[in-house]
Amino acid sequence: MSDVPESWELVCGLEVHCELATVTKLFCGCRNHFGDEPNTNVCPVCLGLPGSLPVLNVNALEYAMKLGRALHCTVNSAEFARKNYFYPDMPKDYQVTQYDQPTNTAGYLDLPAGKRIGIVRAHIEEDTGKTSHGGGDGRIHGAEYSLVDYNRSGVPLVEIVSEPDLRSADEAKAYVDELRKIVLALGVSDAKMEEGSMRVDANVSVRPRGSSELRTRCEIKNINSLSSLERAIRYEANRHIGLYDSGERPHQETRHWDEEHQRTRAGRSKENSDDYRYFPEPDLLPLEPSHVDIERIDASLPLLPAARRARLADVATVTAERAGLIVDRGQDEFAFDAIRAGADPARVLVHIEQNLKDGFGSMGVDDFVRLITMETQSKLSATQTKQVLAELVAHGGSPEVVAKAKGFEAMDSGDLEAIIDKIITDNPDEWQRYVKADEKAANKIYGFFAGLVMKSTHGKADGKAVRDIFMRRRAEQPPTIL
Repeated sequence: MSDVPESWELVCGLEVHCELATVTKLFCGCRNHFGDEPNTNVCPVCLGLPGSLPVLNVNALEYAMKLGRALHCTVNSAEFARKNYFYPDMPKDYQVTQYDQPTNTAGYLDLPAGKRIGIVRAHIEEDTGKTSHGGGDGRIHGAEYSLVDYNRSGVPLVEIVSEPDLRSADEAKAYVDELRKIVLALGVSDAKMEEGSMRVDANVSVRPRGSSELRTRCEIKNINSLSSLERAIRYEANRHIGLYDSGERPHQETRHWDEEHQRTRAGRSKENSDDYRYFPEPDLLPLEPSHVDIERIDASLPLLPAARRARLADVATVTAERAGLIVDRGQDEFAFDAIRAGADPARVLVHIEQNLKDGFGSMGVDDFVRLITMETQSKLSATQTKQVLAELVAHGGSPEVVAKAKGFEAMDSGDLEAIIDKIITDNPDEWQRYVKADEKAANKIYGFFAGLVMKSTHGKADGKAVRDIFMRRRAEQPPTIL
C-alpha cells in the first residue's frame, strides 16, 4: 500500500539525534546518566553561569568520529559554533554545536533492501535540558506551570542529517532501524528511543510524481519510536497533498506528532540559519584530527550489521534478510563458527532461531556442532536433539554423554520400516486417501501418519527418515489392503 496517491511522491529527510554514552558531559565533568533526580548532575558550565569555561570531552570526539567513519563520512578539521536562541531548556541562551565546519560530512547508509541514503553531515553538539509542562495536555499551550531538568543539558550528541532521499515511511523506518543497529554495534550510545537518547526529526514534503523540485517542507520534531515515525510521515505527507489539492500551500514550520489523536500539530515557524546568528565558539579551539587519528579509528571499527548479515548469509547460503534475525540477536558469531566447523547450515539456523532464543548458556560451539552432526546422521531424532540441546544449554557437557544418559539411540532402519508398514496396514482408508491425494492434501494427511509413528516409537524416530519412507511407499504401486 502506497503512503500517498499514485500521482504524488513523498520526499523525506531525517535528522537523528544520538546521545553519546560518555561517562561525563560534553564540556564539563558532570555525570551523563539517565533517570537521576532532576537537576543533580549540573555545574556552572552546563548551567551557563558567568565565568565558567568549557573543556572538550575527548571521548565524545572519538565516539563522533567513530560513528562518522562507520557511516562512510569524511572526517574533517572542524570548529564549534554558538547557535543563538532563547528557550528555557537552554540556560546559556545559546547551544554549542557545529555549523559550517562539522566533523563528519558526505557519507551514506545502505538500507537492508539495498537503497543508498546519502548523509549530509554528522555533527557534534550539546543536548538541551528537558522541559515538562504541568496541567492541560502536557504541552506548553494551556499548561499551568513548567519544570526544567538540566541534567540532560550539555550531554554530548551527534546529529546525523540525511539527504532527502527517502521516498516512503517504510524506508524512513528501515533507515532509523539500521542506523540504530550501527550505533549499538559501535557501542557509542545505548540508542534508547524510549529514554530520548535517540530522537528523530522528520522533514517531510511532497511533489508531483516525476518532478525533481523540492517543495516546502515541515519538520516533525522529537519522534521517539519507529511506529510513530511511520504514522507521522504518512499523515504529514497526506496533509500536504490535501492543502495542494485545495489550492493552498503548506507553511515551513515545525510540527509535533500527537500520538493520542494520530495527527501532527503546528509548533512554530521554522527558522532559517540566519535567524540563529551562528558564530564561532570563542572558548573552544578548532578540532584538527590527524590522518593517524583517522586510521586508528578505522582500525578499531567492529564488523558492522550489514557485513555480518552478508557473512552469515554467504556461509549459510540464505538471504541476508533470513540472517538478519540471528545478527540482531547477536548470535551470528556462534552460528558462523558452527557452520565453518562443518555443522549443517539449515539445522544450525533452525535451532538458533527456534530453540536458542535466550542464548547458548553453558554450551560451546564444538558441542553444538557434534550435536547437529548426530542429528543429520540420524543418530538422534529432531525431538531428541531438542531435548539434548536444552540440557547442554542448561548444564553443558558432551552431547554423546547426554544422549546416552537419556536412553536415546538411533532406531534401526529395518525396525522403523516395519513399524510404518504396520501403521499403513492398520489404517487402510487413510492410506488410500494419502496415496490418491494431491501434494497439498497429502501433506496434511501425512501429519496423521507421522503422529502415529512418533507415538509408536516414543519419539525416537527420525522425522526425515519417516518422511522419506512414506514418500517412497507412496511412489510405489500401492498394495491392495484387505
